[in-house]
Amino acid sequence: MRNTAKLTTAVLAAGALTFGLSACGSSGSASDTSGPLVVAASPTPHAEILDYVKEHLAKKAGLDLEVKEFSDYTTQNPATEDGSVDANYFQNQPYLDDFNKKRGTHIVPVVTVHLEPLGLYSHKVKSADALKSGATIAVPNDSVNEARALKLLDTNGIITLKDGVGNEATPADITENPKNLKFKELEAAQTPRSLDDVDAAVVNGNYAIEADLKPASDALVLESAKNNPYGNFLAVKEGNEDDPRVKKLAKLLTSAEVKKFIEDKYAGSVIASF
Repeated sequence: MRNTAKLTTAVLAAGALTFGLSACGSSGSASDTSGPLVVAASPTPHAEILDYVKEHLAKKAGLDLEVKEFSDYTTQNPATEDGSVDANYFQNQPYLDDFNKKRGTHIVPVVTVHLEPLGLYSHKVKSADALKSGATIAVPNDSVNEARALKLLDTNGIITLKDGVGNEATPADITENPKNLKFKELEAAQTPRSLDDVDAAVVNGNYAIEADLKPASDALVLESAKNNPYGNFLAVKEGNEDDPRVKKLAKLLTSAEVKKFIEDKYAGSVIASF
């Protein structure tokens, strides 16, 4: 019994030490703001914008910024929630609301930086009117971006959605489909790669740019920036909004220098939202 007690005490002590070390090393600790600010970001344009801040603005502002690129945007909120990173920059409010609700995460926006207009692209036709009866359209398969894609088609008179449909719209909510379009649901990152296999695809702005598409000129139809709820923002786990490093980054991301960088580099394919 005595040996068992000693062993148990030793195990608990070791566990406590390990936990303490883990807690100190976690980048998600709200109390530890001495290290670099680690921000998860999609490669384009998010990481590019953050890299500009890191290379040209952060040092003068006293910010030690580390950028981690995530090609799969669905992993960024979990990484922020568990403290693997301090913040992320890739998403819009409808996507975040849906993610928090379904995954039980506690991520909150800090500051909106830019909009990536969603567009319809094709390698086979030059206009939306030229889509043939029975054509197949690829759309993102996550609930928010699929609804956003369908709303884009609805706004441009390609289909008609049920009145009042929200951010969970699916092809089942289409009430009028004069061209009898078929929809192929794919991961958002796969939509530009599908363009040789489908008649057209609705592609998120960041993935369009990565695929050397120019939303401002190549899209058959493109979202308007006016009153658009899909601006992308810097986000953190709830409780970390007042981290002084986060506040510094938020100020830099909405600076005149970043606005000019976005305008010069993306020529309307990415639009500053401040």
